[in-house]
Amino acid sequence: MKPDSEIAIGELSRRTQCNIETVRYYERVGLLPKPRRNAGRYRRYDADDVGRLSFIRRARQLGFTLDEVRALMRLAAADGDAVRAEVRGLAITHLTQVRAKIADLQAMERIITGAIRECDAGQRPRCPLIEVLSGA
Repeated sequence: MKPDSEIAIGELSRRTQCNIETVRYYERVGLLPKPRRNAGRYRRYDADDVGRLSFIRRARQLGFTLDEVRALMRLAAADGDAVRAEVRGLAITHLTQVRAKIADLQAMERIITGAIRECDAGQRPRCPLIEVLSGA
């Protein structure tokens, strides 16, 4: 973008579907560089900022931590087989964590479903879910 085609934070937010406070947070933690300021001291962004924020937002949607996003952004600026291997390693580690979370969620689903089923049967004097939560 040319200087006259720079955009304000509201437009950056709209283009990336990222909350303005989140944009400011990413600036504070160093994921986004400090924005340029116009004469009125308003933040100004360009196409590179839109692309960078879109990358961050998508990585966060996929569950990558801020540190993982930092690593991915650093690697995105490089090239080669070593970079690809490092990105692959990050992805494998992340996928392992995602699968563990899925397994935990499935276990939770089974426990809650069982408690609801027992509640529907109405054969217990106490609520089955309360018993599960109480460790009974």
